[in-house]
Amino acid sequence: MSDVGEALARVHRGEWARVVATLARRIGDLDVAEEMTAEAFAAAVERWSADGVPPNPGAWLTTTAYRRAVDRIRRESRREDKHREAMMLADVPEPLGVIDDDRLRLIFTCCHPALAMEARVALTLRLVGGLTVPEIARAYLVQEAAMSRRITRAKTKIKAAGIPYRVPSREDLPARVTGVLAVLYLIFNEGYLASDPGGKEAVRADLTAEAIRLTRLVRTLLPDDHEAAGLLALMLLTEARRPARVSATGELVVLAEQDRSAWDRELIAEGHALVRACIAAGRPPGRYQILAAINAVHTDARDTRDTDWAQVAALYDHLVRVDPSPIVRLNRAVAVAELDGPQVALAEVDGLPLEGYHAYHATRAELLRRMGRGGEARAAYDRAIELAGNSAETAYLKRRRDQLGGR
Repeated sequence: MSDVGEALARVHRGEWARVVATLARRIGDLDVAEEMTAEAFAAAVERWSADGVPPNPGAWLTTTAYRRAVDRIRRESRREDKHREAMMLADVPEPLGVIDDDRLRLIFTCCHPALAMEARVALTLRLVGGLTVPEIARAYLVQEAAMSRRITRAKTKIKAAGIPYRVPSREDLPARVTGVLAVLYLIFNEGYLASDPGGKEAVRADLTAEAIRLTRLVRTLLPDDHEAAGLLALMLLTEARRPARVSATGELVVLAEQDRSAWDRELIAEGHALVRACIAAGRPPGRYQILAAINAVHTDARDTRDTDWAQVAALYDHLVRVDPSPIVRLNRAVAVAELDGPQVALAEVDGLPLEGYHAYHATRAELLRRMGRGGEARAAYDRAIELAGNSAETAYLKRRRDQLGGR
């Protein structure tokens, strides 16, 4: 790839959402904002190849996209009044105390309750997370054309319903934040173990960093929302382990095998402090707070043998009461295996309706392996490999399977 091509790829990752969000605020039309941002990137391919990459690529793209948007709106006379109104609104200051961040405004727009949850996730991943339509489609196991239609319908509904491009009033925030946190967590997860069947990137640090940055903003906006604090703690404690997550050969390194000296101790300390603050508040914890507490136990152990599995299992028992999903029960079984043995854990796992989930088969494979049932373990590894969508994880599963030999 040429230097300009590399610069464009890097800038697309870092600036796409910022440019779209800035245009959406200024012109009041999300669809036009995305289209003109795409045109600006297309123009950059030609101009930067001839003139070189500008000192401030983001500013160049924003200016180019905005000028094209204004030209387009002026050509469409029916939008002239809308254009003038948008320009006036762009200069109206936000009320004191509301965070002025265009991407946060964009998140609340994308996560409006008038949209179905699947549409909120897809739209936010596209416009805020910067994923392409094919990447989102792979992540959610749907056809690209279907995902494209889903995103288009969501933008159309925003326009037709007059959904405002703003951070909601403080009175409306608590009811809106649950959906926002869910989307931010999904963005973080996509970055932490990316969907890359083409063998591109196992981890996308840009997405995890953006999810953390935006979650910090949400927490600042809602300082008394302990689920926002819990989600931030969960992200930090998970992100702290990222340096040890993938080996030099591109293979996933599971928690028990990670070099814990490579973990980011500053992130761990911040995450632990948030967990302690949530506990000190004395309120019934939600899903993210419990998940953060589980991760706090794991990151508190200097060696995997020091892990307090009884506490982990107890926290999962609490989580099952809050979120009795099959995936939570699957994760709980890992702790049960450490306390009561793989036979007990397998009995719980085998009843879960997760046949299409790769981690279900990977967990079964490990339990069967520990029980000496090599043939069944190999079959479970094969199914997990077939379903896995990440190259690093696939490499790990293949190694584990091949270690079984002919057993």
